[in-house]
Amino acid sequence: MTKYYKNTIVGYSYSKSLSLPGERIGYLVMPDELSDFENIVSAATTANRILGYVNAPSIMQRAVARCINSSVDVNVYNKNRETLYNGLIQMGYECIKPEGAFYLFVKSPIEDEAEFCEMAKEQRVLIVPGSSFACPGYVRMAYCVSYDTITGALPQMQKLMDEVKKSME
Repeated sequence: MTKYYKNTIVGYSYSKSLSLPGERIGYLVMPDELSDFENIVSAATTANRILGYVNAPSIMQRAVARCINSSVDVNVYNKNRETLYNGLIQMGYECIKPEGAFYLFVKSPIEDEAEFCEMAKEQRVLIVPGSSFACPGYVRMAYCVSYDTITGALPQMQKLMDEVKKSME
């Protein structure tokens, strides 16, 4: 690709293709024909050093090397996505249905999404404020977990919604 398009950098992550959410492992292809090549490589190197979690442990690098030609059954994630999305919609939550990745963005039913996340912790549900992902007013829920975790979280999310509605009366 870099032969055909000037100033192209290719970035690839095995997190999705090998179903390794949270494992920051992949590569960058930066041909020396890039305009300002030296500064781009320097910037990538600096980012890699500053963000210490970017360097995958050597054992993970070896594991990925052995799995490169493997495939992932995405039906598992689709089942989780559909169950979580449909369950939350039925409870009255507003959600953005994802078309990829492993995360669902849910509109916080209260103004302060961080407070809503704290309330969810009391129900033993871990969600993250959307403002951490440039989506204020929303919370992010991961569905790259076991199906039992998804089905176990839904009754807790119902309790949370009931608590919110009760506080608004």
